Amino acid sequence: MTTPWPPRTARRPLAPRVAAPREPVDPARIGRRIGRRVVRRRAKGMDAAAVAAALEDARFDARQSSRFEDLADDVRGRAELAEWERLDQLLAAAPAGTVYDPDADDVVQAELAAEAAAAAAREAALREAARVAARADELQALRELGTLEQTEPRDGDEAARDELTRRAGGYVQADVDAWLARALAAHRGHYRDPAAREAAAGLLLPPVLAHAALLAELLRLVPGARADELAFAARLATTEPEAAGDLAAFLARARSGAS
Repeated sequence: MTTPWPPRTARRPLAPRVAAPREPVDPARIGRRIGRRVVRRRAKGMDAAAVAAALEDARFDARQSSRFEDLADDVRGRAELAEWERLDQLLAAAPAGTVYDPDADDVVQAELAAEAAAAAAREAALREAARVAARADELQALRELGTLEQTEPRDGDEAARDELTRRAGGYVQADVDAWLARALAAHRGHYRDPAAREAAAGLLLPPVLAHAALLAELLRLVPGARADELAFAARLATTEPEAAGDLAAFLARARSGAS
């Protein structure tokens, strides 16, 4: 049984693309980051005495702000004060005559490295989201053309299946699920790799896995059985996935005992 789909004669509007991952906006985090950067920019070239004087000014400003309700929760101000305190301690422990240089500050360099890594991770996530969306478009076109069953599954098709479900508002992708189950049972496409078959256990839904397991045992029992002869396996796995899995395990034990 396949998922109901609009007639092939009517062209469907483009489905919404997979949502691009975005970093949550955190005003407090932004305020702290700005506060630290302002201090570092001002402190560049300062010696210990100059930083100590700036620290006293920051403490005075903090005391003044605490008197006003609208300034009492000044995230940026607290971040600036904390950074002046850190720089004061840093230069106090440094050799006499040392001036502050952000490029030589291990804390600053670690933050920059972390930000670069986070940016690279976001870029990689965007590329992966685009790849999944493109593959979902391709699978959608193949199912409309009626050629999905002849298509070799590829690495990441589980995510493309999930994207199709998201686009359909959670509607079960019965035809895609059946295609993946048959491919998994027959070790087609990327499922030729044992590692891919093992990973599928955490990527596919229980009914799909039960369908695949039952199909694999039935095909061992009756080699060359046609897909239409085994359609009952999909119905059983969809309605009773646990029972389908138990039946597959039972058939496997019977086969092992017979051999």
